[in-house]
Formats: sequence, structure tokens, C-alpha cells
Amino acid sequence: MNTKQEKLEAFGRLLDIMDDLREKCPWDQKQTLESLRHLTLEETYELSDAILQNDLQEIKKELGDVLLHLVFYAKIGSEKESFDIADVINSLNEKLIFRHPHIYGDTEVKDEEEVKQNWEKLKLKEGNKSILGGVPKSLPSMVKAYRIQDKVKGIGFEFHDAEDAWKKVDEEIREFHDETDLDKKEQELGDVFFSLINYARIVGINPDSALERTNIKFISRFQKMENLASEKNLKLADLSLEEMDVLWEEAKQLQ
Repeated sequence: MNTKQEKLEAFGRLLDIMDDLREKCPWDQKQTLESLRHLTLEETYELSDAILQNDLQEIKKELGDVLLHLVFYAKIGSEKESFDIADVINSLNEKLIFRHPHIYGDTEVKDEEEVKQNWEKLKLKEGNKSILGGVPKSLPSMVKAYRIQDKVKGIGFEFHDAEDAWKKVDEEIREFHDETDLDKKEQELGDVFFSLINYARIVGINPDSALERTNIKFISRFQKMENLASEKNLKLADLSLEEMDVLWEEAKQLQ
């Protein structure tokens, strides 16, 4: 692994390259905070994919792409004479020190949960008016639900145990099943998802990761089924559900 000095030199070189690109490259010159936004989201999802695949080399590559965007935003901030990368890092350093009084102060904590509870309380001291104020509005719904639940847990708004959380899932499923009005049924389905996400969180499962792994598994298995059909000179669209199910089970065995 690189020394601290080598890491600092590599970061300094990145800053120099960013300066060159912003000055000399027509594409980089045109970029704004707004034009980079959707690209940053794309890079973040690519990093997420690499993490789910546990591909360390791809993670390294995608981390570089995300880091480039962070440096790019800071460069634009400096051009607007609002902030530069040093301001970004110094602000982060101060926040981390303030939110870790058990490391940089005399506060004592017994476990991870107490750290998280203190974290949320300290955020309120920083001026946040609500525990949920820091949840981004544009987060995907499942991720947002998980973050909401995790944050309110920080002040003790939490089921006593997983069994109580599962009872809530059962309750919401019954209410969804019994509802006949379509609009209300949609609301009840939202409650089912929210309670199931909460249960998953409590037992230590990230529901977004779990669903994405299932998506990946389904795609792989379905494509195997397509290949099997092709090998047998069959067209899936011409098969009955029962016939497709036979191929599905065959693909499952191969997987």
C-alpha cells in the first residue's frame, strides 16, 4: 500500500489535472454543477453495482470516477469564489470531530447504537430542525424508507425486537388484503413495504441490497432460460406458462 506522502502526492496530481482539464478541454470547460448531477448519480450506481458484485478492481475504478466528480464540483465552487476543495475537506473534518465526542472529547459510549443516537442528537444541535431533515427527497423510495427508519431509531423510536416488527408486517398485509378500494389498497401496499423494510433493517438485512441481488439473479436465470429455449429451437413467446416454468426450473438447476 502507498505511504501517506504518496497518497497526498496522488491527490495533488489529481487537483493539477483537474485545473488543466478545466482550462484546456472543451467538454470539461462547459460543465456546470447542474450538468454533472445526473452523471454523478450514474457513477454512484455503477459503484453500487461493483460493490454488490464484490469486484474490488471495479470498485477501485468506480471510486476514482466518483472522486473525480467531487473534485470537479469543488473546482467549480472555487471558480464561483464560494469554496474550494480545502474548504470541503476542512468542513468535513470539523463535522467528524464534533460528531465523535467519544473520540475527540470526554463522552463515553458503550456500543455502536449509542454512537448513532449521539450522532442524531448532535445533528440537531448543529441547527437541524428535524431528525428527518437530512433525508434527501430524491432518494429511491426503498432507500429513503430505510434511512427514515434508521434515523428515528437514533432517538429510540423503534420496535422492542424483530418479533414485534414482524407482527406489524402481518398486520399491514392483512389490511392490504382486506382493502377493496384501489386507492386505499395502494396506500396499504406502501405500509406493507415500509413495515417489511423496517423488519429487514432490524434483523440486519439491507432490503435494497437484497432486492438488487434478486434482480440480478432473476436476470441471469431468465437469460439462461432464453438460451435453453434457443437451444431447443423454441420461442418463449409461443410457450405456455407451464412450458416456460419447466425451462425456468431447468435454468435454476444450471444456475
